[in-house]
Amino acid sequence: MTLTRSEALALMQEYTASDALRKHMYAVEIAMRAMAERGGEDPEAWGLVGLVHDFDYERYPNAAHSPHQEHPAEGVRILAERGLPEPMQRAILGHANYTGVPRDSAMAKALFAVDELCGFLVACALVRPSRSLQDLEVSSVRKKLKDKAFARGVSREDVIQGAAELDVPLDEHIAFVLAALRPQERVLGLGPA
Repeated sequence: MTLTRSEALALMQEYTASDALRKHMYAVEIAMRAMAERGGEDPEAWGLVGLVHDFDYERYPNAAHSPHQEHPAEGVRILAERGLPEPMQRAILGHANYTGVPRDSAMAKALFAVDELCGFLVACALVRPSRSLQDLEVSSVRKKLKDKAFARGVSREDVIQGAAELDVPLDEHIAFVLAALRPQERVLGLGPA
């Protein structure tokens, strides 16, 4: 791997102005590291993929869901030029269903499975009086998933499909990602003020 975390972080910060989107990428990085550790994989490589998976999202929005232009295709081209290995490129492409790139690796399945869920868990925490993940329960997350008006931008189908592709019960997957994010909630802008 020729792209270091510090280079990836600089790239993410250069391309992403939104604090919320930066925090989302940090959350996905944290979750991906935990997924790698659980699976006996390389947490550095998996975390890096999580950190940069949406770095091009603001600069190259893809409302038309083009498989070859805009996000994530443009970002992957930039990452490839900087030495990101092909399996990591494929994982990033595969996190967007519309690219048509199959999630044929454990890394790709993990990225898809944690991406939308991380955003949803942070949204759940933000509406709690504590603004924290510490007292957020799986049952509360499941209840919020049923509320279509809450966090409308999060694809419930992707959350459910992500757990299914990992062959893990949804409640177990939610609990795992929640446990991974809790120790780092301050990085995500969560917790009491």
